[in-house]
Amino acid sequence: MDRRTLINTYRLGFAVLAIVAIAAQAADLHARGVFVAQNFFSYFTIQSNLIAVAVFLIGVAWWRTAPTPIWELVRGASVVYMAVTFVVFALLLSNTNVDTALPWVNTVVHQIMPIAVVADWLIDPPRNSIPFATSLRWLTYPLVWTAYTLVRGITSGWYPYPFLDPANGGYGSVAIYIVAILVFGAGLCLAVSWIGNRLGAGQPPATERAPA
Repeated sequence: MDRRTLINTYRLGFAVLAIVAIAAQAADLHARGVFVAQNFFSYFTIQSNLIAVAVFLIGVAWWRTAPTPIWELVRGASVVYMAVTFVVFALLLSNTNVDTALPWVNTVVHQIMPIAVVADWLIDPPRNSIPFATSLRWLTYPLVWTAYTLVRGITSGWYPYPFLDPANGGYGSVAIYIVAILVFGAGLCLAVSWIGNRLGAGQPPATERAPA
């Protein structure tokens, strides 16, 4: 089995695992009569995992096509979002109900998948250099998600995470958490782009190598 086949098998296996985990958790919530689709799919954890699944599956489907700079930006974005999911859950949400009550699902979406996505970046680094300034575009989605979450929270009274609920310390507290996470996110953008550039530097440019 060659390297590309191993990578594709790796990506497909983890994508299927995440899909099964998310579906199982949704089914469990539905069986208990507490499933609210708009709430469930509004969690950053669920969205970031679905993004990771899409990136893995598209990577498998396009394995014969040389990666473009835009595609590698998309891959890098997935790495940042999953790393945020891992760290924020570990630091702020490990004892909080975030609609992942099934222990094995919780482990998959908050630990296994983030590690798998970061490892994929290290195993198959980008062939196109990603400047730090460009990598900051990865923060666009978290900013849009945050705005959506706050606006929806005002209208529905539901917030996916306690630190975004102004009932827990007011909007000043919410703002501090948001700024802190964005600063951390910017640091992740720097780390992910720098590591990707370093690991990919010794490989031929995408335009000069065989399709992967």
